[in-house]
Amino acid sequence: MPEPLSVLVPVFNEEANLPACLESVREIAGEILVVDSFSTDRTVELAKNLGARVLQHEYVNSAAQKNWAIPQCTHPWVFIIDADERMTPELRAEIKALLERPGGPELDGYFVVRRNFFLGGEIRHGGWETNDVQRLFRRDMGRYAEREVHADVEVKNKDGKPGRSGRLQAKLDHITCAPDGLNRYFQRFNRYTTQAAERYHREGRKPYVWNFILHPGWEFFKMYVLKLGFLDGIPGLAVCSFCAFTRFVRYMKLYARIKQGLPPPRTYDKGTTTARAIDGAADARPECASKE
Repeated sequence: MPEPLSVLVPVFNEEANLPACLESVREIAGEILVVDSFSTDRTVELAKNLGARVLQHEYVNSAAQKNWAIPQCTHPWVFIIDADERMTPELRAEIKALLERPGGPELDGYFVVRRNFFLGGEIRHGGWETNDVQRLFRRDMGRYAEREVHADVEVKNKDGKPGRSGRLQAKLDHITCAPDGLNRYFQRFNRYTTQAAERYHREGRKPYVWNFILHPGWEFFKMYVLKLGFLDGIPGLAVCSFCAFTRFVRYMKLYARIKQGLPPPRTYDKGTTTARAIDGAADARPECASKE
């Protein structure tokens, strides 16, 4: 008997992306669990119509949301996929073979390399060509590192010792920004830079002039020139420019927080601004006071 697999999909207003994402995993999923952050579009309706189990939970940041969701999965193996990602046929076949192996997969977690697409072009340079993430893991061993932005799964046993991880050969497609998706991209940009600034504040960082000049400048030069981002054309220019601008905006938001006299967030998931509050939702709580 193959090991059953839960596919976990965290979402917020993803009616445009969700059907293709769920279709890409349907063949190997024993369960599709969609964890929704109180979407205001048809995301929940679509997820239910497509056969997913749906739970709703306030989104503070990616790590907190997924760490809440992972224990809700039914099966002992979990694959996490975002709505803007697609499992390729090659990846489905590789995972299926692992789950059908006698005794199940021999390791505790598996990394997968993402192919990133931006404005319709594949980003093959600039550092994005080696974008690997741990997405397949034993449910009871995998948790995200406690940080607001771009946290990774850490696989550990009950004693807190690192588990055994490997790497899958097939790739996961990541539609970072579709040609018609720049508005959504900048909405996420605003969310992630706010959360990063709150982390900087919690860590006691201070904004200095060189943070606004040297950090963005070096980031662009490194990605666009040293890592050959210019070879990816206009999409590559956009990626390198936006990544550099992210560095600038993080420190500017940190500077603004300090000038306002705001207190540093207490932890990565307490006292931080909720994502819906950042997005301007009228009914959003301004901060997450406790972990649910």
